[in-house]
Amino acid sequence: MLKAECETQIAKAELTLSLLQNNPVGIGDHSTKDFYENASEALTMLTDGRDRLQTLEDWWTNNKPEVYL
Repeated sequence: MLKAECETQIAKAELTLSLLQNNPVGIGDHSTKDFYENASEALTMLTDGRDRLQTLEDWWTNNKPEVYL
């Protein structure tokens, strides 16, 4: 569940950055300030999602339950 949440956050951020980069018409009546704020928020979301996913993967690697046969 946590991994899926991180992956979703990353996908949303990447989509937002892609739209802002490739389809600037999509910002409509927004000002330059809005554009920069949206881009900055998406970058923060992308960084946070990637950091959280890496932390989760690191934790899982170091804390796998032991299986006894």
